[in-house]
Amino acid sequence: MVGSDQSEERRDSAGSCYAELTGLIEFFSFWTILPFDQPAARTFVSLRKQKIRTGSMDLKIASIAVANNALLLTANTRDFEMVPNLRIDDWMS
Repeated sequence: MVGSDQSEERRDSAGSCYAELTGLIEFFSFWTILPFDQPAARTFVSLRKQKIRTGSMDLKIASIAVANNALLLTANTRDFEMVPNLRIDDWMS
């Protein structure tokens, strides 16, 4: 029965996706997610005025880290290494 096999495959796929999602939620539950708040926004404006050459989203991420004196873990150090006062570490090495 083809229809039954396809239905079972969809259930297995949905179950696999749900298991992956719950695993990600559990993994990230141990991390503190820092917001893009007023101090980060002020840092972002300051960095923009310094004409730091990186994309807006990366600069916002960097601003959050600088404003919170946090270490930024990234596999993309090249786009962040020009940001002053930003502490970065390549988590892939």
